[in-house]
Amino acid sequence: MHTACAPLLEHLRIFHSRNAEETRAFLGGKAYRFDIEREDAANLDARINGVYMSGVYVGYVQYGDAAVALSPGRERSDYWLQLPLNGRLAARVGRERVACDPTRGAIASPAHEACSFRSDPGSARIQVALSGAAVAGQLGALLGEPPPAPVVFVPAIDLAGGPGRSLSRCILMAVADLEQAGSVLWSAATVRAFEQFLVTALLESHRHNYSEALGRPGRSISPRDVKRAVDFIEANLEEAIDLASIVAAAGVPGRTLFQHFRDCRGVAPMQYLRNARFRRVRQALLEADPEEGVTAIALRCGFTHMGRFAVEYRRRFGESPSATLARRRRRD
Repeated sequence: MHTACAPLLEHLRIFHSRNAEETRAFLGGKAYRFDIEREDAANLDARINGVYMSGVYVGYVQYGDAAVALSPGRERSDYWLQLPLNGRLAARVGRERVACDPTRGAIASPAHEACSFRSDPGSARIQVALSGAAVAGQLGALLGEPPPAPVVFVPAIDLAGGPGRSLSRCILMAVADLEQAGSVLWSAATVRAFEQFLVTALLESHRHNYSEALGRPGRSISPRDVKRAVDFIEANLEEAIDLASIVAAAGVPGRTLFQHFRDCRGVAPMQYLRNARFRRVRQALLEADPEEGVTAIALRCGFTHMGRFAVEYRRRFGESPSATLARRRRRD
């Protein structure tokens, strides 16, 4: 990457300040804790530049000649990729510590309970934020069904070679393009393609808890009993379906159906049912009429315990059901 650099994306200013309290207040509003030693406050030059897209944020950050520490709040549901341009960054991601520099980056997943990033004086980096919904949605598209739990990435990323270096080069090329007038990334269609590329590249190239599932060879065509079971499930998601009714619809013994389901779908029939209900409720929330509420939509999709539903929905999609519904209303 760079050994030194002038501030990037200066025409896309989000926040500039030399005042520690102003910086703390701004970052606090973004659910970040900001820490700086009192004797370092005079050296602070906070520059946060960047662009927010629908599911991705790409930005440049530096804090001048001050050493600062940032800790994201647990309410954040996005993934943060740190790509140092110069200087060093000490990252603590869950139980792991990553010493970052231009040859090594870090990514923090929402599932990591505690994260912090301490940057050395004179350092600068590119930050990329990926929404939990964007990551879960793209992984679901790659797997063929929504993931049952959030993606958790290995925190350290090698930027000196291999896929990590390739990914960082692509991000830096996008930053360089955003520096120019007439960047193609201001096109809505190009932005969507860029977001999808970033998420897919990270899922395909960097280790996480679904890497093995993504690496499996394509599954064979489902036997007829699996197709009958799937058709029955999809047609009755709002009903109180039990395993016996699924087995009856499939027309084969339960043990046979279990084996065929696992071979073709990678999950048991009842887990497929639960995944299908979450897929249906998310689509319903994204397409809801203005007067509809979360509870009514969830009940219509077969969920009866709202507390458990809300917790698992956030785990799967990186946002609450009400946040998905609010996003739909903002588009109207």
